[in-house]
Amino acid sequence: MTELLPRIIEAHGGIDCWNRHERVEATIASGGGLFRLKGVPQDSTPRRMTVWLNEERSSVFPYGAPDQRRCSRERELPSKSSTAQLLRSGKPPETRLLATRWTHLGSTSSSLFQRICHVDLSHDTFLLALDGVRVEETEPWREGAETWRVLRAYFPGSIATHSDIQDFFFDKDLMLHRHDYSVNVAGGFAAAQLTSDYMVANGIHLPTKRRAYARESDRRPILKMLMVSIDISEVRYE
Repeated sequence: MTELLPRIIEAHGGIDCWNRHERVEATIASGGGLFRLKGVPQDSTPRRMTVWLNEERSSVFPYGAPDQRRCSRERELPSKSSTAQLLRSGKPPETRLLATRWTHLGSTSSSLFQRICHVDLSHDTFLLALDGVRVEETEPWREGAETWRVLRAYFPGSIATHSDIQDFFFDKDLMLHRHDYSVNVAGGFAAAQLTSDYMVANGIHLPTKRRAYARESDRRPILKMLMVSIDISEVRYE
């Protein structure tokens, strides 16, 4: 494990704080070209979403009608356990958090919407503490006048997430500002998700604006090709 990872997780609230929570509730507003391509065009209606952190379970309201709630529950995941000592020692952590694979999307449009929002409401940074994830620091990334440190994560086949190899970009304060991956649900195209506007909810630091763009071969996001946008507000961990 890279020495940078425990510092990053601590900067976002720490593994002990994360493990005290079982679910997160937030208001979300979504949009972007991927929803339209998949036949799920989004309006700007805010929705209240609940995501459980240790099982593939979520609910969103309203959905489909003003008085209708959409619920999804597929399987439970192993219980989370405290890994603060393991992170300090540099040994592989054993905590298991939620990471929903896009390739597991259901066939209905509502499942597509719910799964995408589920992934983005779950915290990217804490995925790096999953058992079996190998993390290494790669070349830094120059973003304007800033230099961002980059962690590359290799996810085992037993863990469901966007793609097997993903890059996470952190600023000088160790906050996540970009997340690169392949979108397996849409032919594996390269995506760069930019994250911004941090808030603190129940001790957890999280970005409230997410913009996922198609990515050029030089790793630059194509800003005219916005695939997914999600704005998050009124966040509460329980």
